[in-house]
Amino acid sequence: MKRNSPRLKFFLYLLSLIYGLVIFVRNFLFDFHLLPEESFNIPVISIGNISVGGTGKTPHTEYIANLLSPHYRVAILSRGYKRKTKGFLLADETNASAASLGDESYQMFRKLKDCTIAVDANRRRGIRKLLEINPKLQVILLDDAFQHRFVKPTASILLTDYSRLFTEDALLPYGNLREPAGNKYRADIVVVTKCPLAMNPMDYKMVQKKLDLFPFQTIFFTFYRYSYPYALFADKASASVLDEAMMKQKKALIVSGIANPTLLTTYAASVSKEITTMFFPDHYQFKADDYEKMAFKFSSMQGDKCVLITEKDAARMIDDPLVPEGLKPYLFVLPVKVEFIKNQNQFNHQILSYVSKNQ
Repeated sequence: MKRNSPRLKFFLYLLSLIYGLVIFVRNFLFDFHLLPEESFNIPVISIGNISVGGTGKTPHTEYIANLLSPHYRVAILSRGYKRKTKGFLLADETNASAASLGDESYQMFRKLKDCTIAVDANRRRGIRKLLEINPKLQVILLDDAFQHRFVKPTASILLTDYSRLFTEDALLPYGNLREPAGNKYRADIVVVTKCPLAMNPMDYKMVQKKLDLFPFQTIFFTFYRYSYPYALFADKASASVLDEAMMKQKKALIVSGIANPTLLTTYAASVSKEITTMFFPDHYQFKADDYEKMAFKFSSMQGDKCVLITEKDAARMIDDPLVPEGLKPYLFVLPVKVEFIKNQNQFNHQILSYVSKNQ
């Protein structure tokens, strides 16, 4: 049966109805307190989405952590997607890796030195463990936790991709939604991510109309700001950072294992002489033959060149013994951070207010 055949689409639609019924029953049990939501005597901020992957949870979690860490003792608790460990794990220099924490949590561990990083699929247990280990913690960020309703957060932030708003999608497996768009009511803040910088007032109004938020909810618009690529293996590279002039002279092989590499390739094409791409599934663990294909494709490129990877891919590659020695001098990481198109001070104030009022 072909993937786009009417029969397959109808079958997937039926499955989505069954899935939607299960999600409805689950949320009903929480809404009417038949399943318990646990609150904690510490501010807990949830950052998540309704759709599957690609909305920018990790960069936004990093933004909020950097906002709070100068003022409060901050911990980030994730489930540690695709890690090879089980249960609760507190990250430290002896145990931290992409294998033990998951690539996103390890990425944050490497970048956010002032924050405590831990993983546990059971968020209630994870919070209790964090507070046992460090009772002086002042705020906990729950990464990718919109669906984890056993914890009642102080504030909930819901992300949605500008190019695919959750109100324009359908439930799994027919679409990419984990739960119905109507469940947006649980969010205090909605952030439209990966926006184009050229948005005009009419664009803002159209998005707000499509999302149809409640009066108590606030909406913000963010975009990605890329910085100069830095060497993943600095001791082997001829340059620690590639500035704008250097990038303009280089051909770039883009290697990406993220959910949506569109913005990455668009930006790389704008700063590089020429690009070639190799795309892999989200959170993909590269194998020996994948590296061989990278090396072969890279060797076939003529002239001054480099390999550009994302921070998430770098978290998996940095300790990977399979990375070919011949590629290491050319591997450069393209860092990204979140910036607000407008109302950044309002967002910052709202987050700081949630924390200060719930100490």
